[in-house]
Amino acid sequence: MLRYMDESMDPCQDFYQYACGNWAKRNPIPKDKAGYDTFEMLRESLDSILRELLEDPISRDIDGIDNDDATIKAKYLFQSCMNYEILEQRMERPLVRLLDELGGWPILRPDWDSDKFDWLLLTAQLRLYNNDVLISEWVGPDIKNSDKYVIQIDQTSLGLPTRDYFLQPSNAIYLKAYKDYLISIAFLLGASLNNSSIDAEELIQFETQLASITLSPDERRNFSELYQRMNIGELRTLVPQIDWRRYLSIVLGRPIHFSEPVVVFALQYIQDLVVLLSKTQPRTVANYLLWRFVRHRVNNLDDRFQEVKQKFYYILFGREQAPSRWKNCVTQVNSNMDMAVGSMFVKKYFDENSKNDTLSMTREIQRSFRELLDKTSWIDDETKYLASEKVNAMSLRIGYPDFILQTHLLNDRYKDVVIRPNKYFENTLNILRHLTRVEQARLGSAVNKTLWNTAPAVVNAYYSRNKNQIMFPAGILQPPFYHRFFPRSLNYGGIGVVIGHEITHGFDDKGRLFDQDGNLHRWWKDEAIDGFHRRAQCLIDQYARYTVKEVGMQIDGVNTQGENIADNGGIKQAFRAYERWLRSNEKEDETLPGMSVTGKQLFFLNFAQVWCGSMRPEATRNKLKTALHSPGRFRVIGTLSNSKDFAEVFNCPPGSPMNPVNKCSVW
Repeated sequence: MLRYMDESMDPCQDFYQYACGNWAKRNPIPKDKAGYDTFEMLRESLDSILRELLEDPISRDIDGIDNDDATIKAKYLFQSCMNYEILEQRMERPLVRLLDELGGWPILRPDWDSDKFDWLLLTAQLRLYNNDVLISEWVGPDIKNSDKYVIQIDQTSLGLPTRDYFLQPSNAIYLKAYKDYLISIAFLLGASLNNSSIDAEELIQFETQLASITLSPDERRNFSELYQRMNIGELRTLVPQIDWRRYLSIVLGRPIHFSEPVVVFALQYIQDLVVLLSKTQPRTVANYLLWRFVRHRVNNLDDRFQEVKQKFYYILFGREQAPSRWKNCVTQVNSNMDMAVGSMFVKKYFDENSKNDTLSMTREIQRSFRELLDKTSWIDDETKYLASEKVNAMSLRIGYPDFILQTHLLNDRYKDVVIRPNKYFENTLNILRHLTRVEQARLGSAVNKTLWNTAPAVVNAYYSRNKNQIMFPAGILQPPFYHRFFPRSLNYGGIGVVIGHEITHGFDDKGRLFDQDGNLHRWWKDEAIDGFHRRAQCLIDQYARYTVKEVGMQIDGVNTQGENIADNGGIKQAFRAYERWLRSNEKEDETLPGMSVTGKQLFFLNFAQVWCGSMRPEATRNKLKTALHSPGRFRVIGTLSNSKDFAEVFNCPPGSPMNPVNKCSVW
């Protein structure tokens, strides 16, 4: 901890500088990263462990490549990704062959025949490869009836991080880099530079028009306003230009009836989309659809495509070099076969004691939330009671799902996925089709809220609004967040604050809209809603005043409010639970050798050091435009300057930067 601190800084002036002032000197940003922080450091360490597991030789006793063992399939997938000699031999051919099967990418074929083009068919075919282009479709729990799966339709994602990259003139440099990236990829796949440049310009113009009919995140915050439930027949009446039964029958792999319910989150977008398509040349639409597919699939080809991608990422994020192949391969395998990789990791490295320890801490922090809720004066008694019931009903998922340690159940999860040690491109397609099949097959079945869908070997934590469930994967239960032999001050300041953060997500600006069963409906009284909005506005205004000096940009207080509410509530609950533990364990030594700080001060110091980090200017700009989280520095300063506990522990004078007289508090 001392290595990262700047002890010359007064903690009451700038606690981030005090806790993290030497981080950047000690940890320069690696050339293959856009930024580097505690989370990235842990992910690097975890990736090295996963690499070791995936490279562990397969037993000679295994019968051939048709073996059903899920962990062997994961190792074969890794082998196929690392087998660069074969990737070089095959070059771009696997992708070009697939594009021909999909009707051909016009940018590669001057003789492409527009008369044979069917945009809806191609959109559906791409959805089978888990690609959402033009229309986002998925089968998931109905947010107003979370026990039932329903077809859901939404606006498209885009090829750049947000719509503003297309629409704001100040982002022209990124749009040019995007176009150059497209042309370079097309050239590597066999296009002429002249033809691809013309096609690319028309494609970018189309995507810019597409961006203009999507709503911004600010306009999509209210789920209740976006949600429109109807049946397929009613959707056909509202958007008759799209044959919805045909599209969905292809995606679902079975006939669909007009009476089938569907939830639409972007009806106006869909209606605007068909108008835009009617005014756009088929060649441009086909080029766009397949570009969005090609862009992902070149990741499964040889390194020429990574070199082109690196040039684009340098301009977009400031990243100076592409990651090593093994890092990309570990990421691909852990993303696509997360439970198989998680099984290997948990069996060898997971400390089972951490499961019970984290569960116990979670119960204590839930108790803290209930105590704070009980003292809250701005919520009426009925809403307060329902909120308390929601906390009590929160289900906990810690470490990993039990089934990954049962070989037959784990194997069953990947039984229809064929993996060959020398066919990386085809392996990835097989997995993508598998993921789509599994998701679409849920339609008509009841939602099993006990299912765990989060990868175990990741450094993250989650709250699910639909399930009212918090998840702490095995990958995050490691220092500095947690260690069974750490002083409790560090564990409560680390994973304890994360636990409180995730609990509070159930009551942030979006989470509060869902009841204890994970259903969207109005369960708060009007005066409680008004009180929440007033307090949330205080945080919105506070964070919007913060400027990231390196790029001269302010934080978006509106879009980060959910995470800021969770940060502020989480630290309050965790510290309360830690104080309660201290009262019951007065004889425990909560200090660290070589550090003249108390246990309570260590709590706040570990919280702050979780957010130590630095980021390249380009990546910072992108983060400020897109992220739901405030930058690490302001997660520390913003949260602690609102904490009366922090000010008391560090004896900060009233009116000092870290102890302002006026503080914001929601929970």
